[in-house]
Amino acid sequence: MARRSMSLRRAPLRRDALFIAALLLAACTVADQTGPNSDITELQIVPNSVATAASQSVEFKAVGRSASGGTRAVQVSWSATGGTIDGNGAYVADSTVGDYEITATLESPHLTAHAQVRVRGSLKQLVLLPGIATVAPSGQIQFSNYGLTANGDSVAVSPTYSATGGSISSSGMFTAGQTAGTFRVIATTVTNKSGNIVSDTSPITISGTAPTLAQLVLTPATVTLNPGATQQFATYGTMSNGDSVAVTVGYNATGGAITSAGLYTAGQTAGTFRVIATESGGSLADTSSVTVAVSSGGMVFVGAGDISDCGNNNDEATATLLDGIAGTVYTLGDNVYSSGTATEFSQCYDPTWGRHKARTKPAPGNHDYNTSGASGYYGYFGALAGPSGRGYYSFDLGDWHIISLNSEVSMSVGSAQETWLRADLVASTKQCTLAYWHKPRFSSGTNHGSLSSAQPLWQALYDFHAEIVLNGHEHNYERFAPQTPTGAADAANGIREFVAGTGGESHYNDEGTALPNSELFNGTTFGVLKLTLGAGTYSWQFIPVAGQSFTDSGSGTCH
Repeated sequence: MARRSMSLRRAPLRRDALFIAALLLAACTVADQTGPNSDITELQIVPNSVATAASQSVEFKAVGRSASGGTRAVQVSWSATGGTIDGNGAYVADSTVGDYEITATLESPHLTAHAQVRVRGSLKQLVLLPGIATVAPSGQIQFSNYGLTANGDSVAVSPTYSATGGSISSSGMFTAGQTAGTFRVIATTVTNKSGNIVSDTSPITISGTAPTLAQLVLTPATVTLNPGATQQFATYGTMSNGDSVAVTVGYNATGGAITSAGLYTAGQTAGTFRVIATESGGSLADTSSVTVAVSSGGMVFVGAGDISDCGNNNDEATATLLDGIAGTVYTLGDNVYSSGTATEFSQCYDPTWGRHKARTKPAPGNHDYNTSGASGYYGYFGALAGPSGRGYYSFDLGDWHIISLNSEVSMSVGSAQETWLRADLVASTKQCTLAYWHKPRFSSGTNHGSLSSAQPLWQALYDFHAEIVLNGHEHNYERFAPQTPTGAADAANGIREFVAGTGGESHYNDEGTALPNSELFNGTTFGVLKLTLGAGTYSWQFIPVAGQSFTDSGSGTCH
């Protein structure tokens, strides 16, 4: 009986303990729902792919994205399969060449993200840019750098800067002192855990007196355009000591229109015309010649998406194709990997597709937006990308109205972009319309697939009888028969979609079950899609890089 009596006395205590545990569990659940990261639905690592030399340092950041599309830095725990990474995302690459993975973990809500690190061979050389410079007293010059491994690969490095004759910031901004003479800027980095040091030095001359502006140079000096085509003009100044400097100018033009940023749009009349740049507040000027030539064969519109990566040369192969094709170049987003930084644009995209920058009409992609606000993208393309920060714009090309849209901002009904698109379509006087952006409404690929959120853009284009939509994102080529915004075949009024994520970054080769209106799919060939846009007609040709045989061609008529 005593044992039974003790058992009865303990029973209420167990019930109380269970009740308290339930309260604590509820409190934890509420905390998870109302915590500082409760709105975060996706976690990203910036950069999410990087090539570096053994034992070099890379800074990673964790960025949370909310359901509404907003982003902010979040506190995470870090781990790496090779090398070391601290609690702030400061990573030191492994000393062994190979591919590794960085993982960021957000505890509440529980989310993870991964980034790829490719460790090249040991760093053998550090290159400091510019190699030689001249500056006036108190003037400034931005220095940058990159590393070279034993096999010639370019890799990211994070050197320490020092300088004589002035001061230099940790990011490489040199500020000259007041004393004239020749001095040095030095970049130094440790190549491995053994402490081997690699450095490079640039001489910098501080002139005794500030040079004066002697000449304006307008580029290109001559250009031939089709009616309605665009050309980006740029102007720089030459100082009395021979240095090139940025200048502020005003533009005027005949035979077409030119913006304050130097973007010229040819008129419809053939002939030879002029673009004039005049120094703001000064007397210097320079003139370029513009020839507008009417082509009976139609306007060429050529390009691809998912383009440059410093880790391979595939973008050089596709850029070589562009070298031999006249016309206007388009990009379908993810212009440079992995994060669309200013450095990646200057070191990876610019040496390849960048040589066609002046005739390029770009569109942004999700990798371009891995840098906050896609600042690298907008900074690199400038007025060529339309209004800065917006990412959508339109222009006419011969008999066609062309619209570049942005899949990285809201595409919903009533959004700023969708409202603008409908107004733009109302204002167009062209019979034929083509639109392009990064993420496709329809795709048979399994890596990303179809994006239903793009349907409002398709609906607006369909309502106004557009002919063609171009997309990237899927690293493959796919052609669709004309169809409605919901994917129903419509030979009379439907829009023909091309997916051309074939610019060079990588292949997915991920075809699943082909969508009902998919006519052709290829996942193993880099190349460009060339469109010839005529009066009421169009034709297409997929052109593969050297050594590849896949191609596609055909034609159609406007609604």
